[in-house]
Amino acid sequence: MTSNEQLLSTLPSDDRLAGRTAIVTGSSSGIGEAIARVLAASGAHVVVSGRDAERAARVVDTITARGERASAVTADLAAAPDDVRDFARRATDALGGRVDILVNNAGVYPSGPTEHVTDAVLDTVLATNVRAPHVLVAHLAPAMAERSDGAIVNIGSWMARVGVPFMALYPATKAAIEQLTRAWAAEYGPRGVRVNGVAPGATATPGNADAAEQLAEMGAGTPAGVPVRPIDIAWAVRHLVSDEGRFVLGATIDVDGGIAATRLR
Repeated sequence: MTSNEQLLSTLPSDDRLAGRTAIVTGSSSGIGEAIARVLAASGAHVVVSGRDAERAARVVDTITARGERASAVTADLAAAPDDVRDFARRATDALGGRVDILVNNAGVYPSGPTEHVTDAVLDTVLATNVRAPHVLVAHLAPAMAERSDGAIVNIGSWMARVGVPFMALYPATKAAIEQLTRAWAAEYGPRGVRVNGVAPGATATPGNADAAEQLAEMGAGTPAGVPVRPIDIAWAVRHLVSDEGRFVLGATIDVDGGIAATRLR
């Protein structure tokens, strides 16, 4: 199977998102980076965001080297709501004053026994995974609704619908995101803003490289037989935010190799 980086480095260019602008949170590596690069390859001007300015700049350089458009705007989405709103304003300015696409991808995923989760970790996970997407949608969706045009994609997880030992908090936040996706589709959909979700399966990213053996084992138990690649998630996001996904609203698309729907062993 062709690797994620090979596919990203040979992305064909097209114009299905020409003239569009996009914010992709948590896009300085992993799934978010793949989403940013795929959207840019289809003509969107993308804001690459993350806490590390150097990593964000590296992704921007990769995109602009292909003649595509990207801007780096750093943000800590675990910060106070006013700081998240400030990020939204700075990102909007970087895109020329208009945001057509918002991808809520940033997330943190601690594991371990529930009794070992500190109050600080609890606050960070809830702030990053639930509060920040809520603040960003509340800040950005009204302008989309005024134009009767916009697309929001929330990145969830296959874990949102199953019980996994020693991983209670992260899946709970992703279950919340799935419900917010449905509710926001009902709230903003009639005003022209399409809200959907993508639920990745066991995905091999730089952030979980130390769990490569476990990911390979999880992938082997799916019909796909291997872990999900970040670009697989990116392709689904691109479909949802393009005109091809015009009649998809309130859905969460599983891009998980079949891990949530099937059992092979």
